[in-house]
Amino acid sequence: QVQLVESGGGLVQAGGSLRLSCAASVRTFSAYYLGWFRQAPGKAREFVAAITSSGSRTYYTNSAEGRFTISRDNAKNTAYLQMTDLQSEDAAVYYCAAGWGRWPISTREAFNYWGQGTQVTVSS
Repeated sequence: QVQLVESGGGLVQAGGSLRLSCAASVRTFSAYYLGWFRQAPGKAREFVAAITSSGSRTYYTNSAEGRFTISRDNAKNTAYLQMTDLQSEDAAVYYCAAGWGRWPISTREAFNYWGQGTQVTVSS
């Protein structure tokens, strides 16, 4: 069983930055692909970014490309999502997910374990 705990969300002004963290309680953390998804009120949960188990490859949705950076520290069992130039459309609950790397990686079905989410609010 993998437990994931997100942190780092909060209120930020438009154009600002936040770094989300995802701490995992599992000994085989380095075996898992990790992903970040988000869900805004009234909308479906959507893919934001993913990273391979080794961290050698990353994947982003179009809106995150160039503004967000996913990374991981396998020694700390932690993944990160650095977000810059945040806009109102980025406001959502952000979820961390872990999986075995099934494809397509941008789908919820690719991930087996989910955190409880952290709220990101962007003020204009």
